Amino acid sequence: MADYYEVLGIERGASDDEIKKAYRKMSRKYHPDIAGPEFEDKFKEVNAAYEVLSDPDKRRMYDSGVDPNDPNAGSGFPGAGFSGMADMGDIFGQFFGGAFGGAQGPTPRSQPGRDALASLTIDLKTAVFGGTEQVRISTFGLCQECGGTGAQKGSDTVTCPQCHGRGSTQRVVRTMLGQMMTSAPCDRCEGHGTIIEHPCQTCMGHGRVKAARMVGVRIPAGIDDGARLRLADQGEVGEGGGAAGDLYVDIHVRSDKRFTRDGDDLHCWSKVPMTWAVLGHEIEIDTFDGPKTVEVPAGCQQDDVVTLKGLGVTRLRRSDERGDLVVHIAVDIPTRITERERELIEEFAALHDGDAAHASQSPKPVTQAARKGFFSRLKDALG
Repeated sequence: MADYYEVLGIERGASDDEIKKAYRKMSRKYHPDIAGPEFEDKFKEVNAAYEVLSDPDKRRMYDSGVDPNDPNAGSGFPGAGFSGMADMGDIFGQFFGGAFGGAQGPTPRSQPGRDALASLTIDLKTAVFGGTEQVRISTFGLCQECGGTGAQKGSDTVTCPQCHGRGSTQRVVRTMLGQMMTSAPCDRCEGHGTIIEHPCQTCMGHGRVKAARMVGVRIPAGIDDGARLRLADQGEVGEGGGAAGDLYVDIHVRSDKRFTRDGDDLHCWSKVPMTWAVLGHEIEIDTFDGPKTVEVPAGCQQDDVVTLKGLGVTRLRRSDERGDLVVHIAVDIPTRITERERELIEEFAALHDGDAAHASQSPKPVTQAARKGFFSRLKDALG
């Protein structure tokens, strides 16, 4: 037999409020729309546990050693954990709808609302520094006309004349064990024990209406693409104006035209003329913190990088720290040159590469030091 107390994470002596609180927590945690379809069985297990423990009769039956959710419960009376007629009433109540007068009591009109899920796309700068965005959702909200009661202003619910407030009706049926008293939800009040004689015309007695609204979402600095935020009590309002569920917001970060993100670092590429790479030059980089001057060192090679410390993404949960901005240098080698330019390059080639017999070959990348040495000599050769 499944341990329903363990499923909800509560003690055996838990109160009704503790059971409800634990159920809301676990149902949100394992809801397939939030946790994923692979948690559907776990979600059903949580619901089954709440169905038993929230009902006084079923809980008493379960505590006596019989699972009310087990269709075979009670078959083979010996050893089933019975302790007199009270337990027998619980057992037959499961099969005959409340035999021996086992009524469950009226069902509250107010029910907790479900969680809601929304999607929000932000730009990279917001992901770097954080901020506040608005997301539009369409879900059930509290009916402002009746305040969630479901009744017109000035009116209230009345006791059901059919069940007299019990929420259930009883009748005698013949069974193989003789005549038994059975209990079933009242048809007149649908098990609530009360009737709304004058329903609110806005919500038609449900205490909630479906409408679109804007919800403010605080974006933490450093949030990554694909993250999910939880906004407590911003989800769907329940029937009868019941407590709202939570709103979960999936965050998507829009591609940026200047930077790409790698963890907490930002990367960009800057194309510079070949002469700037040879002789060195200052360039201006546009950053999220404003324009910054970057020194391209003399002898800079293709794909060399210049790192600007602390200009990257804010580290999540460590707002006083940021990653780096890495500037990749792309050397622009001209594909078309004039006759004069060709003469100068050929003259340089004769001076610098006149003794070269063939291209070198190596099983490993050419070292940075070796490449720097070449361009340092090139700078010296050009004066």
